[in-house]
Amino acid sequence: MKYIFVTGGVVSSLGKGLAAASIGTLLEHRGLRVTIQKFDPYLNVDPGTMSPYQHGEVYVLNDGAETDLDLGHYERFTNCVLTRFNNLTSGQVFENVIKKERRGEYLGKTVQFIPHVTDEIKARIHDLSDQNPEVDVIITEIGGTVGDIEGHLFLEALRQFSLEVGRANTCFIHVTLLPLIRAAGEIKTKPTQQSVAKLREIGIQPDIVICRTEHDLDDDNRRKIAMFCNVEHRNIVAFRDVKHSIYECPLDLRRDKIDRLVVDNLGIDSPTPDLSDWENFVERLINPQHKVTIAVVGKYIELQDAYKSIYESLTIAGAAHHAEVTIVRIDSETIETADPSVIIGDVDGILIPGGFGDRGIEGKILAAQYARTTGIPYLGICLGMQVATVEFARNVCNLEGAHTTECNKKTPHPVISLQEEQKGIKDMGATMRLGSCDSLVHPGTLAANLYGGEQLIKERHRHRYEFNPAYLDQLSEAGLIISSVSAEEGLVEIIELADHPFYIGAQFHPEFQSKPNRPHPLFSGFIEASLKSTWRGSPGPQA
Repeated sequence: MKYIFVTGGVVSSLGKGLAAASIGTLLEHRGLRVTIQKFDPYLNVDPGTMSPYQHGEVYVLNDGAETDLDLGHYERFTNCVLTRFNNLTSGQVFENVIKKERRGEYLGKTVQFIPHVTDEIKARIHDLSDQNPEVDVIITEIGGTVGDIEGHLFLEALRQFSLEVGRANTCFIHVTLLPLIRAAGEIKTKPTQQSVAKLREIGIQPDIVICRTEHDLDDDNRRKIAMFCNVEHRNIVAFRDVKHSIYECPLDLRRDKIDRLVVDNLGIDSPTPDLSDWENFVERLINPQHKVTIAVVGKYIELQDAYKSIYESLTIAGAAHHAEVTIVRIDSETIETADPSVIIGDVDGILIPGGFGDRGIEGKILAAQYARTTGIPYLGICLGMQVATVEFARNVCNLEGAHTTECNKKTPHPVISLQEEQKGIKDMGATMRLGSCDSLVHPGTLAANLYGGEQLIKERHRHRYEFNPAYLDQLSEAGLIISSVSAEEGLVEIIELADHPFYIGAQFHPEFQSKPNRPHPLFSGFIEASLKSTWRGSPGPQA
């Protein structure tokens, strides 16, 4: 087993996650088997209870782990299927250490940061190795910036780990910033020098330095960084701003042959990568033949990372249809006091993503009604499926006051209600319906067509509230089609309308399974329907 550790310096948000994911892409194209993990220094046990404004989206894995959005990049850029072993937070580390102390596992010793906390961190790398014996390389990204007090224990653990497994089996990659001082017209290397010096104080000497830069890196600056950072000249790599899409990142890093530098450093013999499939995908992104405009109606719309996987899934599906996807972000609260047609405007499709709470909920219901009655293609995800159900109950079934009990516990028609097993639960973290579940798709439906006739599908969930089965017959008789149910409990998973160009809602989160060259069927079908102009002027079912 070989190990790559990716650290960051100078400032946050440099793209360590994209660098780690891109390296994973390149190594896989060399025929190596890769998995990637993220160490987050914050004290939350996981991001499940954190506001999107604080942390962006929560990315859910097959086994139900609620993780950092960087794990979404890992799964999209590689063939990895990640588990809870691929994400570790300081909260998990300290929680485990305290539990062991309470059980007496330290045999009465004084519990200390070193060795007990650092041993817990190292154990997670070993656990991941044990869980993936077929893997050739584990890439570990350390969140935060070198010099942050909360990340020091993770770096110390990696220093120890590299000595224990042998320095020849580890490769340290440091991602840093090369700022351009525009007034002087110069790129400054001093922040990089100081960042690497800080890392070396801890006892870690980087093998490769990745320099985030707006422009290319000339040879003089490469030599200066190499000299002051004690790194080989050829191991100074430029990570340039890409023009069109994050999926250009592997191709950009390949220009400086970072994959070759890594395998040489680790003593791995592997062939030059054939990136033709990735290049073809990027080509479709950069030079589309068509254009499509999608309105995403949500409550965290001003924050790019809140719906990260949604946006990436739309982009990926667009590429599959040779289309550029323009996303119009609409705050659902603005629809509550205005005409939806004015706020939403001339778009080709409407998507309502998942969410929690009642803020902006009526705006989402109005957006779902607007899509249903005008015939605009509609995709509802999680809460987006639930608001479509509420809207249908109110305006087609005439169930006045129909709602979800999440927003109105006294609604006379709780068409969406709390799962029975959720009642009485008080803890917020990791208590929802989480992770991959089997679902049955009913033949002859739009969903069955989108899934290529598959009758058993596996999709990832993250929610507490469900379609209330007490209203199943009434809504079905009015024209709401239940096209998929969970295999075990019979819970409603997909709803759709027959007399509409494309109107579908999924209780699960399909955005967590979209990959370049493998768009999720629901997103692919949604974009395909949105590209067609036949829906315009062809209204859907009316109240």
